[in-house]
Amino acid sequence: MHAFALGRKRAALAGTAALAVGMLGACKSDQVLNVNSPDILGEAAYQTPAGVDALRFGVLADFTYAFDGNTDAFTVITGNMADELDATDTFADRLSINARQSSEINTNMEAEYRNMQQAHLGAVNAATVIANVAADKKAQRGEMYLIEGFTEIFFAEGWCSGTPISNNGVPGKPNTTAELFTMAVAHFDTALTLGDTSALGTRVKYAAQIGRGRALLGLGRYADAAAAVAGVPRSFQYVTSHSTGNTREQNGMWSAEVNGATRYSIVSSEGTNGLPYLATSTDPRIPWTPSSRSGFDGQTKNLPTQLKFGRVDNGIVADGTEGQLIILENTLKAGTQAARDAVFAGLNQLRATNSPAIPPIAGSAPTTQDAAVSQLFAERAYWTWLTGHRLGDMRRLVRQYGRDAEKVYPTGQLSGPIAGTFGTSTSIMIPQSERNNPNFTGCLDTKA
Repeated sequence: MHAFALGRKRAALAGTAALAVGMLGACKSDQVLNVNSPDILGEAAYQTPAGVDALRFGVLADFTYAFDGNTDAFTVITGNMADELDATDTFADRLSINARQSSEINTNMEAEYRNMQQAHLGAVNAATVIANVAADKKAQRGEMYLIEGFTEIFFAEGWCSGTPISNNGVPGKPNTTAELFTMAVAHFDTALTLGDTSALGTRVKYAAQIGRGRALLGLGRYADAAAAVAGVPRSFQYVTSHSTGNTREQNGMWSAEVNGATRYSIVSSEGTNGLPYLATSTDPRIPWTPSSRSGFDGQTKNLPTQLKFGRVDNGIVADGTEGQLIILENTLKAGTQAARDAVFAGLNQLRATNSPAIPPIAGSAPTTQDAAVSQLFAERAYWTWLTGHRLGDMRRLVRQYGRDAEKVYPTGQLSGPIAGTFGTSTSIMIPQSERNNPNFTGCLDTKA
């Protein structure tokens, strides 16, 4: 199992305040400001064979922070737009996303958009540095292409169509959802060519296979997606790593949903269409427990507590179970009863081989394609709960399977204490600050 290295450790400097006071009278004013920072490496230090691992770790730390390392990380805000989380906050920025009333002006969502862009650009630059100064470190460079691919998937699944990818001051052009997935496929292809037989190289290759399959699903290329993930072990996981070093290093889902008077809560059967995640407390894929906690708003009471991610638990970016689900989705595309039977058996096989084992789905295989699709996507939602997959899957149900958005997303009356009804947003809006990019004039499509 691969865990990203987190944190940029700095040496502690003790007693400097007293020393500075004693020396101040003997120094010119400009000398006081012209000091060395012995605990911070200059940029040139990272552009050496010895420095590229530190550079890579910094990129992985930024990626972790954007993916699941803060209260409004990707896993959180997409779960809030989908049917996994409910906002228990007083901030309109979070409440509006939960209510499907997304807009360009949203400080919390803008911060996450910037975090994801920073992770992407860091990976681009690090890949170039590694190629220039440590060409033999292929797996390390491959991991940077891996991060590029995953961030492009997240832009495609989380934000409206039109995300530009700017590069070191050069404004990017708006990219359609399909273009972002296509970019991701290309970067995963490169990661695969750079993976080697080392432990890191093997992890990079397996993760690139899963990421490639996910991007190809987003393009509706089901057979190619299934071929992409072939051979990935069921036990494989590509994960983020968390610690108690500081709030940046904590698991963001824990920060958002468990820690104190939280901004978010897990939810069940949200807005008519939401899945009944909390209908039982015995499904090991949806670990939760009742509590007497209140939300940050002070009005939402007795919040259920998710147990999947603790303060320092690894976050799941990609795993072998996702690969098996991709293969089953391709099988289902045949549209025959034999295919539906095979998928039903495959879903039950995943349950039976889990640890602990999960009871089989009751009854027999669906006899209509529509019911079989619903069953497969429900199982995907349970297996990938709180890992940033659900919003992308809901968008695919609308875009690729022709479902009515108002029969996929939460809809109808908002739950108390919030008044009103759900809006019609199906994605998070690209923030207004992107309009500083002369190529960007707003979302290309808010539904794709």
